[in-house]
Formats: sequence, C-alpha cells, structure tokens
Amino acid sequence: MKRYTIHAAMVAIPAMIVATPALARPMTAEDVLKVEQVAEIALTADGSQMVIGVSKAPDIANGEDNGRAERTMHVASTRSGGANAARAFLPEDMNVRSLAYSPDGRMISFLWKPDGDDAKTAVYGIPVDGGGHRKLAGIKDASVSGYAWAPDSRTLYLRVGAAKDKKRKTESKAGFNAVIYEEEQKFSRLFAADTMGGEGEPRAINVEGQISGMRVSPDGRWLAVSSAPTTQVDDSLTSTRVHIINAANGTRRAVVATPGKIGDFEISPDGRTLSLVAAVDKNDPAATTLYMVDTANGAFRGVTEGQANAAVDTEWMDDGRLAVAMHVGAQSELRFYNAAGRLRETIDPGALILRSIDADGGKLAVIADTPEHPREAFLLERGKFTRWTSHNPWLSEIDMGRQRTIRYTARDGQEVEGVLVEPVGGAPSGGAPTIFDVHGGPEAHESNGWVTNYGGPGQVAAGKGYSVFLPNYRGSTAYGTAFSKQHQNDYAGKEFNDLVDAIGALSDMGITNKDKVGITGGSYGGYASAWGATALSEHFAASVMFVGISNQISKFGTTDIPNEMFLVHSRKWPWENWQGMLERSPIYHVDKAKTPILILHGEDDTRVAPSQSYELYRNIKVRQPDTPVRLVLYPGEGHGNRKAAAQYDYNIRMMRWMDNYLKGPGGEMPPVRFDLPEGFAGAKKEKAD
Repeated sequence: MKRYTIHAAMVAIPAMIVATPALARPMTAEDVLKVEQVAEIALTADGSQMVIGVSKAPDIANGEDNGRAERTMHVASTRSGGANAARAFLPEDMNVRSLAYSPDGRMISFLWKPDGDDAKTAVYGIPVDGGGHRKLAGIKDASVSGYAWAPDSRTLYLRVGAAKDKKRKTESKAGFNAVIYEEEQKFSRLFAADTMGGEGEPRAINVEGQISGMRVSPDGRWLAVSSAPTTQVDDSLTSTRVHIINAANGTRRAVVATPGKIGDFEISPDGRTLSLVAAVDKNDPAATTLYMVDTANGAFRGVTEGQANAAVDTEWMDDGRLAVAMHVGAQSELRFYNAAGRLRETIDPGALILRSIDADGGKLAVIADTPEHPREAFLLERGKFTRWTSHNPWLSEIDMGRQRTIRYTARDGQEVEGVLVEPVGGAPSGGAPTIFDVHGGPEAHESNGWVTNYGGPGQVAAGKGYSVFLPNYRGSTAYGTAFSKQHQNDYAGKEFNDLVDAIGALSDMGITNKDKVGITGGSYGGYASAWGATALSEHFAASVMFVGISNQISKFGTTDIPNEMFLVHSRKWPWENWQGMLERSPIYHVDKAKTPILILHGEDDTRVAPSQSYELYRNIKVRQPDTPVRLVLYPGEGHGNRKAAAQYDYNIRMMRWMDNYLKGPGGEMPPVRFDLPEGFAGAKKEKAD
C-alpha cells in the first residue's frame, strides 16, 4: 500500500505583516533580486542591544552597477521596539561583516576594506554610545579574514592571510607568473593585537596548519583553534581539527581528535567544556552530531549520536546551559543541554526555521525564516520567539503558493520527506507542471522555510502555475547519519530512484502532471539533473543542470575534493571499478537522452570543473543531435553565481527553459539572448521614432 503524509506548515503570521491585498501579483525574477536578508547577529554582554548585518544585492534593476551582495550594519535595543526597531549604524556604502561587541559592550567591531587598490581588510570599531568608526587592528601585508575578542576588551586575535612573497611579486611583473599547482601553499597566520596601540605591531603566534576558526577562553589564557594540515580544500573538509593552544605562544595543550568533518564549536562560560558539532566517523557525510569536549585534555563524548536530526549552531548561555539550533527533517527546534550533555528543554518554534543563534546577557537571538519570508532576526522571550526585524514589506503584495512538507514511501519501503510548493490557487485537475528543485551535497537538506532564490524556482514558479518539489532524498542530512549514508557506494542508485518515486506520489496526490515534470539543481543537484536528462529521460520533460557532474571518472581527476568524494560518497576509487563508475555517469546514458537540457556553469569552478559540462554537451550534440541542448558559461563565476547579473541571467534562463518545454510548444530552444527590462544596468533604451 502506498503511504503519503501531508504536513501543513504551522505558520504564525506576525502582527506587523500587512494582510495580502485582494489584487496580489505573482513573484518575479526581478523580485528575487531585491530580497534583503539578515545575515548575522550578535548580542552585547548584558543582552541589552543587538547588532544586525543585513545582506542585499546591488539594485541592477534600477541602474546600479553589477556586483556581489553587500552587508550593512544595524543596531536595535532588545528591551523595546520589536520589528523595525533596528537603525542603520554606519553609512550604507560601507560593506561590513563579522559583526561583534567588545566584551565590555562599549564597541561594535567589524571587518571592512576601505576603498583603494592597496587597502587591506582590517578590524574596525565604532562606539556604541556614538562617534565615528576607527581602525582597531590590522596587518600591513595582508587582509584580516577573522578575529576574536579577548575578555579584557583590549586584545584582538586576528586570523590573517599569508604574507606576500616580494620576490615572487617582482618575478610576476617580469612575466614569470607560472603557477605550481598545489605546491605553493601558504598558511594563514595568527596574531594578537592591542587595540589601544600599547604593544606596537601585532604579536605573531605560531600555529601549525591552515587556521579556519578560533574562540578565546573566558580567562583569556588559551584559545580553541580549528586548523587543517594543508591549504587544500579537501583537507579543510576532511582533516580540520580543533586544537587547544596557549594564547601567549601557541603551544598546543590538547587536540580534539574527532575522526571526520567538524562544524561549530563554542567554549562554556567556565572554560571547562567545549561544544562541538562533528561527524561520527570519517565516512559520515556531514558534521551534524553534538559532542561535549573536556578542554583540559581534548576528550570528547557524543550527545546526539544516532539521532535523526542535525545540530546546526550552538551557543552557551550565561547560566551554563548550551543552546542548540537543531534541524529535525524539514523543520527545526531549539534545545537546551547542560554541560554534561543532558537535554533539559526543547522549544518548538512553530514555522520558524532556525539558521543561527547568538546568546549573551541571559538573552538568545536567532536568525530564522519561514515559507512566507526570508531570514529575519528574532528574540526568545518567555519561551516564544518575537520578530525583531521586518525587511521586504513588499512581499505583502505577492500572491504565494501554499507550502508544506510531504512524506512518501519509496519503492523499497524507505520513507522520504520533501518540501512542496503548490501553484498559486492550487493544482488544476490532472495535476500541474512540476519542477523538481534538487539540493546539492547530497550532504545537505531542504527545510520548510524560504525556498526562493536565483537558482531555486520556489514562489516565482508557483506564480506561473507550477508545483515545485524540493526532495530530501537519501544522502540528505537532518534524518540521522544512517539515512545520510544510504547513498554511499551507490551513485545515482537509491538516491535518484527516490526522485522518480516522488513523481508517482505527487501524481497520485493530484499535485503533479507526471508528463510535465522538470528537474533542476546545482552541484550534486546538477548531477541529478544530468541523470534525469539521460538515464531517467523518460521521466523528465525538461532539465536545467548547474555546475553538475557528468563523468564520475574524470570528476575525480579535476576536482579539489577527491578524498572527500571517496570517503563520504563513492567509497571506492575509480580504478577499483572503472566500468561501474562509468555506468553511474550521465555521459554513459546519452543514448537515452531525449530530455531538453540547459547546462549552466561558472568558468572558474574548481569544485566541479567546467569540463564536466563540456563533456555532457558534446556527447549529447554528437550522439543525440535532435535533442535540444544548450551550454551557458559565466565568466568570473565559480561553484555558484555570486554577482547579481549572473544570478538574474540564471533565473531568467531557467524559467524560460521550463516554460518552453513544460508549458509551451517545446521544439526549438528559447532564443539565445533576452532583452533586459528598462532600468537595468546595461539595458538598451529604444530611440524615439
């Protein structure tokens, strides 16, 4: 018997949100461009104030120059005000990040790079009580990439890039600029700086390896530092460990020898315990399990091993409790543990998807989103979350499709969950054309929160009459390590069978017209999209592949994460089974490729080389000349588009492709170019007759 479960989102609409107007409109690609989101938060030591970093892309739809999203700083009192109480605290043209309060609460610090070719990113600060910003600490020869305050509110520990090789610079100017691949690694450095200038130049602290994060002990005598043995991305994922070192000279006191990937780590108020989110073993696809670590010797013990959830962020409260933002399937919850790892309290945030948390002064702040809005700042007050920011008021104009989670049973009996966005007004009789939006990783998961972005069709597609399904297929996190390991040593097997089984489930529910199903996704989701257009072509009528895999053999030789692929995905090297690896590659199945496929890729991608897209494009063109296929490259972009114009271009091309082959006439591909709306930077204005 087939089993399907539908879970309606318990969405509490905040009082400050204006009711949807009677004449609402659908969401557009131009709307996606103007979304603002809370990107970071921090509380002062007494909990009376919160600093908020708000991210927004340049407004290229109204003539602003193309570029990446920038972050502005806002401050709000936590004692009164509620939503919209935050006020800008720096000029809007200052792009800042890594916001923090000094321990004494007098200064807000941030990373900033002033204008100028020779300028370096440094730590700046602005007094809480008013006044101009000033430079607190920096290094002349490199930019600061991270920092942490000492408890004295005077010393800053700086993570700084490698020193420049002056000889190499001179040689390069003369034309001798050859790059020796992976052999010229230069480690990041650690410094201690006196923000009052009392010690002159920052003091270097010798630390082995590539530093990625650091925390300062409550007494200021030692640091918890995460570092990898090399600068290679592979080692940053699989071999990063937390080290307990002396703050004065870098001498290592202990190492937390967890066997796999690591995530967030925080020091308890008494300095005795370190919370650590880590993998359970070297083959665990993701760091999702909570551990408690003895800071005296590095010994660790598991707290949530074997549980069907994923710890995403941790913060210690002043009273010694540990707050944990936990994702449980497509929803989330807030948990409190004591230092021994015993669960003391669980708070259900309703429709909120908790993304990150910060705690101080007895208060706890979170960044969270829902199906109705992107990420905003909230405060936990008397066991409930109060919304403290309200960006994107224009979303009240948007007519949104209903969103919820569904569960279905795969062919082998495994229950699978996903997030469903219905068409605005609901699915018609016979089902709606449906787009599968497949996440990457696959060690990631979809939450039932805000799902619309430049590569995620979400509400833009819902406004055009599509259903959108975001599957948490096997390999996804937040369902336990056993579930996330089910895809291992089985590329494109059970994991992608879950996608086909979802088509049948959605069709049986009356949601999907199974003859009009498209698939899209990036990275591993791009692999799924390529597989859907080749091996599973009979099930998908359109495909949009982004930075995806087409050849599992050549992928090993061109990626920057071969060891990570072996440990947590393939569990075998290509030379152990050349034929088997080839058969799990989309290029092997181009004889079945009838699905029109749009291939998109960043030219500078090192994770999945652009050659993966070239291979699939060329094989389809030669073997299946009648199958519509187009390859689009984005200069200057890597494993994901960062600049606003490239993001907009992606969104427009994706939806045009789906419209043509799921709702339109099909046949010929959409035109190569499209006209930019008036007002866009670069748009051509028609001359008056």
